[in-house]
Amino acid sequence: MDRQGRRTLVVMEPEKHFDEETPRRDLVVIGASAGGLGVLKQLVSELPAAFGAAICVVLHISAESPSALGPILHRAGTLPCHAAQDGEELRPGCILVAPPDRHLIVEAGRVRLTLDPRENGHRPAVDALFRSAAAVGGEHVVGVILSGAQNDGAVGLAAIKAGGGAAVVQDPEEALYTGMPTSALEHVAADAVVRTDALASTLTAIVNGTHPTTPTRVLAEAAETSLRMVKDGEEKVA
Repeated sequence: MDRQGRRTLVVMEPEKHFDEETPRRDLVVIGASAGGLGVLKQLVSELPAAFGAAICVVLHISAESPSALGPILHRAGTLPCHAAQDGEELRPGCILVAPPDRHLIVEAGRVRLTLDPRENGHRPAVDALFRSAAAVGGEHVVGVILSGAQNDGAVGLAAIKAGGGAAVVQDPEEALYTGMPTSALEHVAADAVVRTDALASTLTAIVNGTHPTTPTRVLAEAAETSLRMVKDGEEKVA
């Protein structure tokens, strides 16, 4: 259990560097759309085999198109990757990707696949994944926004940040489609804005507790803005 009484999603290996201001980050949730596949491939190819967090990925895809994302990412690096199954457990170093036409939702220690209404025109939607991860994992979650049009993921990343989690955004200057990264940065004080070639090292450092993410006491000062963004986004979904 964490300091707020929430269960940690996945057990991390103990040989990390943490203090009272650096919570364990054991779940990484990633959202991408147009222009994001190449970034995901490079990221996965550079993550270490001993990566200490579970990873969930939403890439916007057509409901009618069979997704090859799992096999593509599985071949790209050393971490196992496949399409998530309903009820599947989260495991450190394992990548689960959302299948077509299903929202990928995080519960305590596992994921669920749902047919809930589309969000921001998408199913799977980044916001759905991020909000669920924030609700369950709180400060143990790292949210990552990559290339994509429009603004899916901004509300969810605000929820992660408001809950004490870390926020990482691809540098809009190098993103093929700047909508999602730009929207995220307009609403969230990101812990890191990085180019593709720095994503893997940044996430590894955050998970290992060696990256200077925003301390909890500073997050409290910004929580009101993030929570307002979350509320506004939920009203739009409703």
